[in-house]
Amino acid sequence: MSPRPPARPQGKRPAPKAPVQKTSRPKSADPSVALENDIGISARIAAINLIEAALAKRGGFDEVSAGNEFNKLSESERGFARALSLLVLRRIGQLDHIISKKTQKMPPEAVRSLLRIGMAQIFFMQVPDFAAVSTTVKLAERDNKTRPFKGLINAILRGLIREGGLREVNPKKLMPDWLWQRWLQTYGEDNASDLALTLTEEPATDLVFKTAADRDALLSDLEGEAIGEVNLRSALRGDLRHWADYEAGRWWVQDIAAATPVNLLGDLAGKTALDVCAAPGGKTLQLIHKGAEVVAIDRSKGRLKRLEDNLKRLNVTAEVHNADAATFDDPRTFDVVLVDAPCSATGTYRRQPDVLWGTKPADIAKLADVQHRLLDTLAPKVKSGGDFIYCTCSLEREEGETQILAFLRRNKDFSLVKPDGATLERGGIPEASVSSEGWLRLLPHHRKGGQDGFFIAHMRKS
Repeated sequence: MSPRPPARPQGKRPAPKAPVQKTSRPKSADPSVALENDIGISARIAAINLIEAALAKRGGFDEVSAGNEFNKLSESERGFARALSLLVLRRIGQLDHIISKKTQKMPPEAVRSLLRIGMAQIFFMQVPDFAAVSTTVKLAERDNKTRPFKGLINAILRGLIREGGLREVNPKKLMPDWLWQRWLQTYGEDNASDLALTLTEEPATDLVFKTAADRDALLSDLEGEAIGEVNLRSALRGDLRHWADYEAGRWWVQDIAAATPVNLLGDLAGKTALDVCAAPGGKTLQLIHKGAEVVAIDRSKGRLKRLEDNLKRLNVTAEVHNADAATFDDPRTFDVVLVDAPCSATGTYRRQPDVLWGTKPADIAKLADVQHRLLDTLAPKVKSGGDFIYCTCSLEREEGETQILAFLRRNKDFSLVKPDGATLERGGIPEASVSSEGWLRLLPHHRKGGQDGFFIAHMRKS
């Protein structure tokens, strides 16, 4: 049976069915300013490679962006390629719908790739129209598969410029049909539309601070909005290593939804905590600054390196193990056990739109089995009276509600802890995200400006 759709935030208007998308950026009247050199071409080729990798398989985007060829590009080229590819992945359903309306027969994939990057530059980036069209046509000329279509590409892009923009967004066209149908059934049409439209919004950067005093002292410098007790949403863009007090280690980057599981907990002074699947370390840092003595484990050496770098920058320590939680041989029990379980990550689509296209329905069932085994493995590691927090950055019921209902049936000595008003205020948690059962279902549109999609269950052992 489908769950009851979460309550919409009070006072929130329903998502518009066809909002107007307009370009307000200035257009260059002088075509000589267009970027037509080899550097511009290289960055656009890299963007196409990133997009194609994301569509081909789960994790493909990260593989290409970490590869040698991509890293041979200059910093500005890499930045342009990432920005362009992510824009296309946010809008690919919309862009392909427009291509289908402008052609009698859908052109080959290689041609669609060029049209996508051309449209994204014209309507969503500070790229002069002439440069966007010219470089896209030049790319078409370089390949035998796309050369015969260069006239079509030129005509479609110039025609769209004359029309003045991409005027219509149908929410269901923004995402894969199978996911739209799942979210429609699970959350209802209004919520599904809001979820889809959130994809078009560039996410802000959320930070967590060691203390409220640290946060409040940097509100102005970081152009920040305070959230809850120690969180901040910054309006800044660019390399965060250059932001105020980065090197001083007073804060770290963590989406407000990802910070919520630990925000449910109070003072942990004198307590022990096991952080499972801990890398890149945001929750580990939160647990430490709440006073806990933390054991952090993760099976990925590369991701653990990021955790250790964060510990060093913030000048704190934890007991870190490169281990698989399912086989972690440690007799200790803990006051807090937290597992941010491996999942489909469909809730992270605001920052990683490639997950929508790289994830397949079969992945969800496979990952749900992993989560089931993790929960049963970790339950005995919770002390009597201790806290057990399970969370996933997934919007899929099988990785959240269904998982916890089954766990509670198998483990009668655990019960859900529903957050009270003080906990919600301390964590800056929207009331719309709290279910009647007591778990949290954080949807991206529950917070103004968005947040990652998360499921969180706070349980206590009797």
